[in-house]
Amino acid sequence: MARFIVSGVLVMAAALLAVPAQQPVSAQQVPAGPPQVDMARLDYGLKARALAEGVYVVEGANADFTPANGCNIINTGFITTGAGVLVINTGTSRLYGEQLRALIERTTREPIVQVLHLNLHPDYFLGNQAFAGVPIAATADTRAGMQREAASYETNLYRLCGDWMKGTEARLPTQTIGPGPLRIGQRAFELREYRGHTSSDLVLVDKTSGVAFVGGLVFADRVPTTPHADPKAWLAALDVLAGQKLGTVVPSHGPVHQGQRGLQQTRDFLQWLDTSFTQWAGQGWEMNEVLRAPPPEAFTRWAAWPVEYTRNVAHLYARYERAALQRAKAHRATPLATAWPGRCSKLEQPASGSPWIRMGSWPAAAVARFVPGIPAEAPGPVSRCDNPFRRRPP
Repeated sequence: MARFIVSGVLVMAAALLAVPAQQPVSAQQVPAGPPQVDMARLDYGLKARALAEGVYVVEGANADFTPANGCNIINTGFITTGAGVLVINTGTSRLYGEQLRALIERTTREPIVQVLHLNLHPDYFLGNQAFAGVPIAATADTRAGMQREAASYETNLYRLCGDWMKGTEARLPTQTIGPGPLRIGQRAFELREYRGHTSSDLVLVDKTSGVAFVGGLVFADRVPTTPHADPKAWLAALDVLAGQKLGTVVPSHGPVHQGQRGLQQTRDFLQWLDTSFTQWAGQGWEMNEVLRAPPPEAFTRWAAWPVEYTRNVAHLYARYERAALQRAKAHRATPLATAWPGRCSKLEQPASGSPWIRMGSWPAAAVARFVPGIPAEAPGPVSRCDNPFRRRPP
């Protein structure tokens, strides 16, 4: 059966063969909240909660990866269209994917006709084995990232999650998709592509209900994850998303909510992180000092604090240090007492006449690498300035 993509519009022959609308087999009201996990039986306890007619979320724990929660910390979802079911992300493991598929089949009689991935992270696609034979779509950047990272994802999650990962092997998307309109059966969707949390972050909006699956762009009551993040680009994406008048928001991590609560939380955290890391790197703080600095109290009440924040520092802080060193390059021809008043008693020049600094808390080779013109070893007298960037926190 032919399937192809033109200008961001997914056209599927299967979607044109409308299936008569069916009432869900299980229509009982499901309360919000994480599932009840049974570790002994390796049962995720997945539940489908209706957000609107035909629109379901399958909630994970708002927490960090642990065997106790089955490493299920993602909200996946599915939508009935009259022509079949669209699945949004497939979870952390082969077992999760199988249990998700069984849940969908208990909930609706419509066949599964499409899987969509919103970014490259492992809990978005490691359940793909359970959807063999179903078209699976992602952006080109997301697919390339999955291919690049798949082996390390498998290794790391086996180590973190144990038996929950048995038999899990990465299966990559089979289709490439981009931003634009998407129609399946009686449902019209809009796909919007941003960047910042990763290099390609899709948001899926159901035009009928207004429910928005926002992927990793928005976190609610949880510390954002940052292994592939660009905080400044992420903040710019949130500014655009804020103008979209969101209704029901399904973040990949954290509770489903209305409006911009999660978006504002994510923005507040990223603004604090970007401003603080820039300041602290400019002052020469080391990572241990950054981790000891007191954060805004509200952040410490979020899920995955402090573990995820420790990862934020590990993922991002070196980038801010490099930027601070690059800024120092602009000062290397400026008398040190002018560039950093009050930090140095005297500037002494090597024989070559080129000013240089021995960095008290930085390896000389690293300084030479990131700040061209400052040699790793002194060709002449040493300045009596011990790292002009450095100021310990109070």
